[in-house]
Amino acid sequence: MPIKVQDNLPAKNVLENENIFVMTESRATGQNIRPLEILILNLMPKKEETEVQLLRLLSNTPLQLNIKFLQMKSHISKNTEATHLKTFYNVFDDIKDLRFDGMIITGAPVELMDFEEVNYWEELTKVMEWSKHNVTSTFHICWGAQAGLYYHYGIKKHMLKEKLFGIYRHTKIYKHENLLRGFDDHFYAPHSRYTEVSRYDIEKVPDLNILSMSDKAGVYIVSGQGGKQFFVMGHSEYETDTLKNEYLRDIEKGIKIKIPENYFKNNNPKGEITAQWKAHSSLLYSNWLNYYVYQITPYDLYTGRAKTKK
Repeated sequence: MPIKVQDNLPAKNVLENENIFVMTESRATGQNIRPLEILILNLMPKKEETEVQLLRLLSNTPLQLNIKFLQMKSHISKNTEATHLKTFYNVFDDIKDLRFDGMIITGAPVELMDFEEVNYWEELTKVMEWSKHNVTSTFHICWGAQAGLYYHYGIKKHMLKEKLFGIYRHTKIYKHENLLRGFDDHFYAPHSRYTEVSRYDIEKVPDLNILSMSDKAGVYIVSGQGGKQFFVMGHSEYETDTLKNEYLRDIEKGIKIKIPENYFKNNNPKGEITAQWKAHSSLLYSNWLNYYVYQITPYDLYTGRAKTKK
């Protein structure tokens, strides 16, 4: 959360130059507080696992969040009980007349297919179009990020020679980017995908900025429209054993897969796992909620009235 100081305190300028968020007294006294409305479009097959992963990260903030889950009506989930979906999930018709402070669109195991071949693609595009006018900031993850870049900006994905699978070192490109406040210059994040988007294609779009790159994993975080959209190519939400479980699952299916890179101690699948990404993952979500949702969203979502003093 920001620190509040008097408007004319000299230290304010010093702190701001160090990319530390300082809220002036006049701004603080003019703020109204209410819970944030967050929508999670969960496209992952094991939805309950993804729910836990995301909620654990979202809860690491003093902000109060009201969470709604969304599923695709045009897709029948085979890995989540129908009773769970009926009890806890909405479809687009349920929420299309609502507005949200923030939205998360997860990844999905469909990256080997063309976007238009995915059975819920048309419905997903309706949601993404709707998000432009009904969501303050949308956070896209992995395949969801590739889908968002394709739909909003026409950027195509490209097949990799082999699956990118492991924990990779990333570099912070923008030193004064709010989403990366408190990040080390280099940090780690998990990836598990067969496709990528080209840095060259992204850099041709004026509305997009690449915030973080990896020498091995390529583009990691992209911002669009000044923070109204974020596209995160990896899985910062993954738990310590998620890649291990994916590895064992693929081995059991007879899929030729390499051991996740930089993951097991001594590269031994039976060895310990070194979790190198948890702190930065937590910071990534708390920064998004604070700087691009809470600090930006209007107090009244339906009239657009800003957070002003009553």
